[in-house]
Amino acid sequence: MTVFQSAWNADGAVALQRREAMLARIAALRALEERSAETSAKSRPAFDKRGQLLPRERVALLLDAGAPWLGLCSLAGYLQDSKDAAQSVPGGGVVAGIGFVSGVRCMVVASDSGIEAGAVQAMGLEKILRVQEIALQNKLPFIHLVESAGANLMRYRVEGFVHGGSLFRNLARLSAAGIPVITVQHGSGTAGGAYMPGLSDVVIMVRKRSRAFLAGPPLLMAATGEVATEEELGGAEMHTGVSGLGEQLAEDDRHALGLAREVVARTSWSNRPFAQESFGQAAINLIAKEAKPLEPLYPADELLGLVPSDLRQPLDMHEVIARLVDGSDFLPFKALYGAATVCVQASINGHAVGIISNNGPIDVAGANKATHFIQLMCQLGHPIIYLQNTTGYMVGKESEQAGMIKHGSKMIQAVTNATVPQITIQCGASFGAGNYGMCGRGYAPRFLFSWPSAKTAVMGGEQAARTMQIVGEAALARRGVAPDPAQSQAQYNKIVAMFEAQADVFYTSGLVLDDGVIDPRDTRAVLAQCLAMCVEAEARQLRPMQFGVARM
Repeated sequence: MTVFQSAWNADGAVALQRREAMLARIAALRALEERSAETSAKSRPAFDKRGQLLPRERVALLLDAGAPWLGLCSLAGYLQDSKDAAQSVPGGGVVAGIGFVSGVRCMVVASDSGIEAGAVQAMGLEKILRVQEIALQNKLPFIHLVESAGANLMRYRVEGFVHGGSLFRNLARLSAAGIPVITVQHGSGTAGGAYMPGLSDVVIMVRKRSRAFLAGPPLLMAATGEVATEEELGGAEMHTGVSGLGEQLAEDDRHALGLAREVVARTSWSNRPFAQESFGQAAINLIAKEAKPLEPLYPADELLGLVPSDLRQPLDMHEVIARLVDGSDFLPFKALYGAATVCVQASINGHAVGIISNNGPIDVAGANKATHFIQLMCQLGHPIIYLQNTTGYMVGKESEQAGMIKHGSKMIQAVTNATVPQITIQCGASFGAGNYGMCGRGYAPRFLFSWPSAKTAVMGGEQAARTMQIVGEAALARRGVAPDPAQSQAQYNKIVAMFEAQADVFYTSGLVLDDGVIDPRDTRAVLAQCLAMCVEAEARQLRPMQFGVARM
């Protein structure tokens, strides 16, 4: 046992100040998420009139009551639909997350048809593509609750149309991999949206509400002059009785969701055999929830007071790790070598893991240490968790002459080619190539979540502004022109503001550069869910096919 002895004063003035700042950020996060739900709920009179449930009510009714739910990408599209922070509605017009349906862990996606009739938004598309990727990688049945007006033609962009084809390609990949794809068609699915049920293994339609057609009545008349009703073209009764697009005909939303739960139950997915040779009996016991890991010795609430709002202030990431791992027990790796790069072995909810974090820039020794540690974890088969808090790789004459580039490149090669699941939590700074070496979005971690304190940028705003100031002054000097102090300061301020705005975690999460912003207190629970999914995915035996299930 190597139990960590905390030196942090959780009741001190510094901790309390940091706690208040973090709580304010969490409150802002929850307000943005609530804005999305409230905006959708404004459509309730229309839904009530049609006898329908609101999108979030559909999700809640589909899921097992009281079971864990891991929401994903809740800020998608923030500040992309409107530059006015007070008017922007996050979520991308999609509700998505991982939860249990009839005892089976599933990826659940629902069109937020209370907002713009569920029209597909640019970041909503990115969100769906991301959760499809998660479902494929973690072998999660994919359930889509569809009611969408399709693309918003007033905001048409050809790249969105072309890129959108990936959504349907991913459905075919999921089905061919042996992963069930289930669609509940609550409302319309027009043009490309009609391929959502077309590429699903099982489709449930709602009488008098479901619609699926390549061309609706207006487009049909414009294109061919033919006159037809919506029911004739793509109604639920037509598709379940004539075209064969739908398998189940439901009377209303509740009935449809009940049928979806029965379809999932009858997949016998929770009873599928596990490849015990992949993880051994310890993993099977964890899946069966027989293991009872120790909780950390220090309360998760103390995480609120650990992270400074000013990321230039120091933070010992050992203190963070002690509040995440079982029994606050971890074994440091090369503790005295490259000490600013933290590598430890520990367990989270019974899962053996390697953890890499930062107590400063990554220097030559730190890069070599991390490379060695990543390879060791791959040898052991232990997932790697990256707790990002870095200003990047060390710069300067001494560092360059010591071979920082080649040693940093070795670390990036190790991250890129690691053979175990990698999960990233952006806790604080994620600057420069440190974002890459610490398994940022570009390196395809299995999951990536951020704390409200996180900032991501190629460099700090002040460093960027000063760099441009030096370059500009040098250019003027070559022409024999003296710099204008007022103009120089104005440009400096503008660059700082631009970098700070784009570094903010709410902005980056709005671009779907993470899988969601989480309360630091929930980190252990989120990691436990992610690690359980990794274990289940590796141990589960699928029955892949040459093609996805073809609709007959």
